[in-house]
Amino acid sequence: MDAWGERLAGVRGVLLDISGVLYDGGEGGGTPIAGSVEAVARLKQSRLKVRFCTNESQKSRGKLVGLLRRLGFDISEGEVTAPAPAACLILKERGLRPHLLVHDGVRSEFEQVDTSNPNCVVIADAGDGFSYQNMNKAFQVLVQLEKPVLISLGKGRYYKETSGLMLDVGAYMKALEYACGIEAEVVGKPSPEFFKSALQEMGLEAHQAQ
Repeated sequence: MDAWGERLAGVRGVLLDISGVLYDGGEGGGTPIAGSVEAVARLKQSRLKVRFCTNESQKSRGKLVGLLRRLGFDISEGEVTAPAPAACLILKERGLRPHLLVHDGVRSEFEQVDTSNPNCVVIADAGDGFSYQNMNKAFQVLVQLEKPVLISLGKGRYYKETSGLMLDVGAYMKALEYACGIEAEVVGKPSPEFFKSALQEMGLEAHQAQ
């Protein structure tokens, strides 16, 4: 058995990141990383199950998949595990009504969630939406709650686009944690529950995937 075969022995599935692994975002939607389109095609032609895990929170899954398909990737929306849909399930299960500090591109994911009289804050990579006014509003919602709940769609420090490195949601999440004396609940990478949900969708155990 060759080295590649030994490495895949017992493996039945592969979890792939998207941003910075398959493509770099930027002007015009971004560009595929060299060899990534072909690598995905080879994986999907193999015996392995493939799922895509992303902390993308500036686009809905539909818009993200549309972009990836235009870049040449064979990906469907049902193959993508993303934090916004996972957060919506948590909100509904716990009866939480969020104040949303999110990018307009992902706001559609929360259309079925009650946002009246907020009793928590959901923060994502809001891009230019991270103004003082918007951050202060999120702070004001949290600080007036008896038991403040801050849910963050990821906690990355920065990410790469074709124009350079971009500040990610983690820095803003930490600012609200510090100001309110709380700890955010992270939905998305690197939360173990996020990866477990992807494995459940694949029907695999952790030792069966890479």
